[in-house]
Amino acid sequence: MANNPFAEFSLERAIALRWTLRDIQAGRLKLSPVSDEDLGVLIELGLVELYDDQPELTEAGAAVLND
Repeated sequence: MANNPFAEFSLERAIALRWTLRDIQAGRLKLSPVSDEDLGVLIELGLVELYDDQPELTEAGAAVLND
């Protein structure tokens, strides 16, 4: 991955954020709710946007999972 949006985070934190992206993409939010902190980080990185108070991946967020 040439441009890693999680490069500034520890490996453990980067893995957790990547799993959060997968949970959002798969619609597993009722079983695995997103923490406010994780959501804030992902929004700040431009990987997630809120639509009707529900997180959804941006194109950049989907690209991170496809790399």
